[in-house]
Amino acid sequence: MPSPPHSARGDIGRRVATRRKQLGLSRQDVALRAAAAPGYIEYVEEHSSAAPGSGFLLRLANALETSVEELTGSTEELPAGLAKAARQAQMVELDEFESWALLGDHGVGRVALAGGDGPVVLPLNYQVLDGEVMFSTAEHSPLADADGTEIAFEADHIDDAFSRGWSVLLVGAVRAVAEEEAARRLREAAYSTPWAGEGRRHVMVLSPRRVTGRKIVVPGAPGDDA
Repeated sequence: MPSPPHSARGDIGRRVATRRKQLGLSRQDVALRAAAAPGYIEYVEEHSSAAPGSGFLLRLANALETSVEELTGSTEELPAGLAKAARQAQMVELDEFESWALLGDHGVGRVALAGGDGPVVLPLNYQVLDGEVMFSTAEHSPLADADGTEIAFEADHIDDAFSRGWSVLLVGAVRAVAEEEAARRLREAAYSTPWAGEGRRHVMVLSPRRVTGRKIVVPGAPGDDA
């Protein structure tokens, strides 16, 4: 097995620590699983210069119930969901409270709307404010042109390590916030400006009439009781 590219090595420690915490494991637990010294697990997590060999990476990946590719970051540019389906997985419906809780107060999702050449799906940053969802977009973007129409908004999370995830769908009317003072207050309340950069100051607000969600539950996975 070839060694991971040098550019990926600096983040291995961060990925190891994140995955270990997701599983609720201590460094001692991981060391026991990987047949390594706890001090070396600590070294890998805390030193960007750490360059573990391929044999140890394979044991570490097995200990963390993931893959060498995930630990080294070689799958970062690939779409999520490359893992095989888990055994005995179940699809469960989420109620509105659970759906809003998973959305949190901000993140990245997608809007689906009617465009001039057919349906359009666009990724964008969102902010949840008082039961509505706010977006900042360019003034003449497809989303801005959807003012007064009904759109769909979707956000999800994929956990490749356990072949599970969730998806929340909101459907409702979207409106432009024309009053500049109101738009300014909404922009200031947002966690971040749009990742896509400047020029996206046109504020749109989705008032959902329907909120639904689904979740894949894998028996035995951390946090899944089914």
